[in-house]
Amino acid sequence: MRDRDEAGRARNARPRDAYGRPLPHDAVGEERVPDDYAAEPAEALAEAQRLLDTDRPFHAHEVLEAAWKAAPEAERPLWQGLAQLAVGFTHVRRGNARGACTLLRRAADRIAPYANAAAPHGIAGADLARAARELADRIERDGLGAVADADLTPRLAAPCP
Repeated sequence: MRDRDEAGRARNARPRDAYGRPLPHDAVGEERVPDDYAAEPAEALAEAQRLLDTDRPFHAHEVLEAAWKAAPEAERPLWQGLAQLAVGFTHVRRGNARGACTLLRRAADRIAPYANAAAPHGIAGADLARAARELADRIERDGLGAVADADLTPRLAAPCP
C-alpha cells in the first residue's frame, strides 16, 4: 500500500539518503524539504544555493521544483530547468552518467532562452546553460571521474552589484 494524500497523490514519507535515494521505512534519513514548501524567488534561490553548496543537490531540486510550480507561466521553463540542473547533479552523485547527461542537457535547453541580462531574479542563465552543456559533454567524453565538486556548485544567481 503506497502512502497517498486525500487527493491520491503520493507522499514523500519514505526516508531518503543525502542524494535522495529511498531508504527502508524504519531508517533515519536526511531532513526533507516539506511537500508544501513555498518561498519567494530570492529565498528559493538562496536556499537552493545553500543546498548545492552543502552537497545536497536532491534537496535543492525539491526547492527549485516548488518554485517552478509556483512561478508565473513565463518563468516556469526557467525554474524547471534549474530543478533539472539539480537532478543532473544528483545523478552525478549517484553514479549515473547517462541520467546526468540527459538531465543536464534538458536543463540547458530550458535555461538557455533566459540567457540574457534580463533573466528574472538575477539568475545566471547564460552561465548555467553553458556550464550544464559543458559538464554533460565532459561526462560523456571522460566519465564521472572528470567531475569536480566545483562543477556541482554553480552560482545560480549573479552577485548583486
